[in-house]
Amino acid sequence: MDAVLGGVVDEARQLLAGAVDLRRRLHRRPELGLELPSTQEAILEALDDLPVVVHRGTATTSVVAILDGTAGPGPTILLRGDMDALPMPEDTGAEYASQVPGAMHACGHDSHVAMLAAAARMLAGRRDDLAGRVAFMFQPGEEGHHGARVMLEEGLLDHAAAGAEPVSMAFALHQTPAIASGVVASRGAALLAAGDTLRVVVRGRGGHASAPHQALDPIPIACEVVTALQSLVTRRVDAFDPAVITIARITAGTTSNVIPEEAELYGTVRTVSDRTRREVHAAVRRLAEGIAAAHGAEARVELETGFPVTMNDVDAVDFALDTAGLLLGPGSVRRMPAPVMGSEDWSYVLQQVPGAMAFLGSRPPGVEGPVASNHSNRMMLDEEAMAAGIAVHAGVALRWLDRGLP
Repeated sequence: MDAVLGGVVDEARQLLAGAVDLRRRLHRRPELGLELPSTQEAILEALDDLPVVVHRGTATTSVVAILDGTAGPGPTILLRGDMDALPMPEDTGAEYASQVPGAMHACGHDSHVAMLAAAARMLAGRRDDLAGRVAFMFQPGEEGHHGARVMLEEGLLDHAAAGAEPVSMAFALHQTPAIASGVVASRGAALLAAGDTLRVVVRGRGGHASAPHQALDPIPIACEVVTALQSLVTRRVDAFDPAVITIARITAGTTSNVIPEEAELYGTVRTVSDRTRREVHAAVRRLAEGIAAAHGAEARVELETGFPVTMNDVDAVDFALDTAGLLLGPGSVRRMPAPVMGSEDWSYVLQQVPGAMAFLGSRPPGVEGPVASNHSNRMMLDEEAMAAGIAVHAGVALRWLDRGLP
């Protein structure tokens, strides 16, 4: 093991109890979107006694904490933990379950905050050995609210680099119960997909349900569009540059004897390259409008651009996985053969700075068969895995800043 990593795993285990306590406090009081005042306050309290300079967001309740090493100038590294929960009920039965109706930390962002705060504490304790700067990014609004983009627009990278070197490495961890607890997994290039929102409104002509020939029923036309979208994916998209189109909601009609005038399709488009993203958008529009026109109806297609592809820097991934292997053992590192079709607004940061995201396995012990995934109302995580996450955050920063020493 690199000398700079000595004692990191043991110290992470010592910090675990405090991290679990913070995580559970956040889990009980989840907040949504870009305004998370209670979560921000808990983070500020966790950092209060550390030698960091804190910047609070104005457009959102973000926190950027800057830790300068005292061993001399050196590189700047950015570490991130996202803060927000999901608008959904919790049915885990956990003692620390959400006390806020309709809100749950079902993606593990509470653990992300807790791991990053604990890593900040560890690194602050090693400040005299650090040559360079660590910027800790606590980010609201990851769940569809573009919080990372907001923070960048507010000067995230300027705060991180003020009076120091520009950020040369950005790193984030995301827990997942889909992987064995304590395993760190990632890949170079595309890690997560671009995520766009699709809305198609098919407009026909309403009438009595007993006389469909006198109306122009939009419902079967909309159903035909749904089926054709699946054929579009399997017949028009390169299997090695994949796309996913899912219609997650169909809305039409009011009662049993009325043919409605409109039917609405609502869903998501996922792609892992800009080329396929453009081609699929154009094909979806052409297909929906064409099918509607063939039946004498109209289709209005709206495609809302979401998060970009999360594109890992190959060297940054190698560095992070190598660090995880040194800390946790080579058996705790996995290179992923393919991207995941979920999406992440960490992608905005990786468009500006070389860096990487890795997954931290958190499968709960003793679970047989399928495990409740992220975004499930029954999602649980192995809190013991957080020690590995704390160690990896701190280890990546320690090794990166060690490059600044002669």
